[in-house]
Amino acid sequence: MIISTSNNCYTIANYLKEKDLTTINNLSTLVLNQNYEPLHVCAVRRAIVLTITGRADLLEQGDEGIRSAGGKLFSTPSVIRLQSYIKRPLPRPRLTRKEIFSRDGYRCQYCAIKLDSQHLTLDHVVPRRLGGQHEWENITTACSKCNHKKGGRTPLQAGMRLNADPVRPRIDIGRTFISYVAQYSEWEQYLLPWYRKSAA
Repeated sequence: MIISTSNNCYTIANYLKEKDLTTINNLSTLVLNQNYEPLHVCAVRRAIVLTITGRADLLEQGDEGIRSAGGKLFSTPSVIRLQSYIKRPLPRPRLTRKEIFSRDGYRCQYCAIKLDSQHLTLDHVVPRRLGGQHEWENITTACSKCNHKKGGRTPLQAGMRLNADPVRPRIDIGRTFISYVAQYSEWEQYLLPWYRKSAA
């Protein structure tokens, strides 16, 4: 525990000097579930409260120091683990143009040509007028030429073949937080195992 107090009713604002509040407001803490699964990123101020009240364990300290009103220097929490397991539903990927293009590697799924997003379109494999749904499993990436050729037909009707069937992508837990590693190198060891699990 990074701060020991006899009264858990202390507020962070009362406990820290004003100049140190600016420091902690600009820092983040990685919050892990009880099973070490990355949950989310919170403000250092919130992480201090969770640690003080015994709801989380400190796993990694940050490089920045903060000083209490009494003059004592403490390390900021960089990674904490919750004492109790938080059950949450699996995150669902958002159905957007960008996510579909990303899933398909920015390649037309008919001719396999790779293009930038400005030259790609979305294609309903089974057209909406034929009962096709606007869902992950029925939307694919197509270049303008292939989309025009297919028209309002199914691939079979148009004599065209998909390179890969469209699927709902899995959420990569590690990738969600991996962009923070450049600033918080100590997070990497907690994120990579989940990054590898998701990519497997």
